[in-house]
Amino acid sequence: MGKPTGFLEFERKVGINTPAKERITHYNEFHNLLSEDEQVKQGARCMDCGVPFCQSGILINGMASGCPLNNLIPEFNDLIYRENWDLALKRLLKTNPFPEFTGRVCPAPCESACTVSINSPAVSIKENERYIIEKAFNDKKIVATPPKYRNNKKVAVIGSGPAGLASSYLLNKLGYSVEVYEREDRIGGLLMYGIPNMKLDKDVVNRRVNLMEEEGIKFFTKSDICKDNELKEKVLEDYEAIVLATGATKPRDLNVRGRNLKGIEFAVNYLKENTRQLLDNCNKSSNFISCKDKNVLIIGGGDTGTDCVATSIRQGCKSVIQLEITNPLPKERLSNNPWPQWSRTLKVDYGQEEAIEVLGYEPRRYCTSVKEFIGDEEGNVKSAITVKVEWIKDENGRVSFREIPNSEEILEVDVVLLAMGFLGTEKYISNSFGVDLDNRGNIKAEYKNFITNKEKIFVCGDARRGQSLVVWAIREGLEAALSVDKYLQLKD
Repeated sequence: MGKPTGFLEFERKVGINTPAKERITHYNEFHNLLSEDEQVKQGARCMDCGVPFCQSGILINGMASGCPLNNLIPEFNDLIYRENWDLALKRLLKTNPFPEFTGRVCPAPCESACTVSINSPAVSIKENERYIIEKAFNDKKIVATPPKYRNNKKVAVIGSGPAGLASSYLLNKLGYSVEVYEREDRIGGLLMYGIPNMKLDKDVVNRRVNLMEEEGIKFFTKSDICKDNELKEKVLEDYEAIVLATGATKPRDLNVRGRNLKGIEFAVNYLKENTRQLLDNCNKSSNFISCKDKNVLIIGGGDTGTDCVATSIRQGCKSVIQLEITNPLPKERLSNNPWPQWSRTLKVDYGQEEAIEVLGYEPRRYCTSVKEFIGDEEGNVKSAITVKVEWIKDENGRVSFREIPNSEEILEVDVVLLAMGFLGTEKYISNSFGVDLDNRGNIKAEYKNFITNKEKIFVCGDARRGQSLVVWAIREGLEAALSVDKYLQLKD
């Protein structure tokens, strides 16, 4: 695949990001693609490795190794090298209906599993994927293709995030009449309101949704079925099957003194309202949170925490500190994290890069937790008491942390954003449909089956598996659609 000596001849190269000082003045996407000639060279770097772990899509120690969608990566890399863009597009779309999403926001477990990465920088698979699909859109090769027949069966999909969109996409292709219900005012779920515009432009989301509408899928916004009993009963009666793709949207809270002070918010709400006011071109929402000229404390070190760092800087914050309770990751792979596992190494993401450039310091503080929040006379948070922790392992190998005595520090804060992950589906959703939950708070259903304890009700994506990656959500959405199809065919 590719050029036999390509990985020796060409260095890995990816598009250049707009400089931090420039990109913080707007919310536009800041990652720029390579020229076509340069992208062809990157396709040439794919070696004839024999066993392409990049497309394996398995879990090792709970983390993805290779592409969960089993993308035909060596094939489309080879076709890029041969400049056969039409066939490259066909091979890409064979497994991934939304490469414009994954090509932007996927952490690329395929690249950690790339054979070239054992000794050299990995093939730029993620960028190759994005280039194929964006070139196709620019060349007007992506057009609506409605199914040639309909089977006169209706399926409702609840939730329009990546899992819901993937499930509705395939069900529609299989001939079902699909109607998608979304509780927010825009379609896209996590893609619309959970990921900032500078990482995933909302025009990209709308572009795909518009195509799906042209193909016959119907979308309904501001439709919270689980809070509208009359609508829920109508859905239960009118559809042959229902797919719950409602995500894992219950945020993890912080149970410390002072938690209820004003100014302490869940990060997901902060990001959602910032995107909403950006798209509505106003800041009239009572839920909008501005960090302008404020000292911001972000608790949590994942992607959401990074997005909060970047957003608060764009809003003009006075300072920002990001707390992580864990140890910092190593700069290089350790022996207990070998290839082709997901590479657990320290990275400086775009938000931290912007903080360093604009504020002059790395915002992350590791092995640090919050003990208490202190408020002013009006009930606003004004400071946080933090403490250093150390991680210990007991005789049974279980790991826990303990506070380090006399390591407390008082931080002046005006806004606190809780970005500590999610704890499963919101209870009112499962209660509404009467579906069982597993011991992690997710809607219970077997993988590859996806049906809940309730007849004709299926579940997929984060609502079933818990907080995860967009690429896993897409995979589950597609597989759930096949499960629905099998279920309805057997009923006939």
